[in-house]
Amino acid sequence: MANNLKFEKKAAVIAMLCEGASIRSIERITGVNRNTIMSLGLRVGKVCVRILDEKMRGLNCRNIEVDEIWGFIGKKEKRATHKESMIIGVGDVWTFIALDADTKLIPSFVVGRRDSYHAKAFMEDLAGRLSRRVQLSSDALASYPEAVERGFGGEVDYAQLIKTYAVVKLKQGCRQPI
Repeated sequence: MANNLKFEKKAAVIAMLCEGASIRSIERITGVNRNTIMSLGLRVGKVCVRILDEKMRGLNCRNIEVDEIWGFIGKKEKRATHKESMIIGVGDVWTFIALDADTKLIPSFVVGRRDSYHAKAFMEDLAGRLSRRVQLSSDALASYPEAVERGFGGEVDYAQLIKTYAVVKLKQGCRQPI
């Protein structure tokens, strides 16, 4: 049977997905089968990727901050078997994200492993979307310096922010470290 959902029902399903509702809860609330919900989400996601790729070009950003967000598919990497993580795609996943510090625009993101391959793909994609030299900052991920060089060449002002956490003892009654 063909998927003939009315526009209003499709809009409700997508709105609930955007709000973070689970597929099963959307199924209960709307009466739409979970397979249809997943299919609709996939179709809308593919269109969003195409729009992002077409429209997010020639951006005039000045200050870009990059970072990675950890997540997992199915189960955490330490719980997944080798077969699951290599063949099925179960385990840790990282979303590399670029954020324009001034406008909060996200000009680029890449989903994959936290490795040099994905860092390079991320920086090449980001560099291809910008129209000017930018100030770029990242965390201390070892893959970033080479990835930035490969993506931007010398056309970037790049720095890594390295956070150091330490316990500082204060002298009693004093606000300055000893």
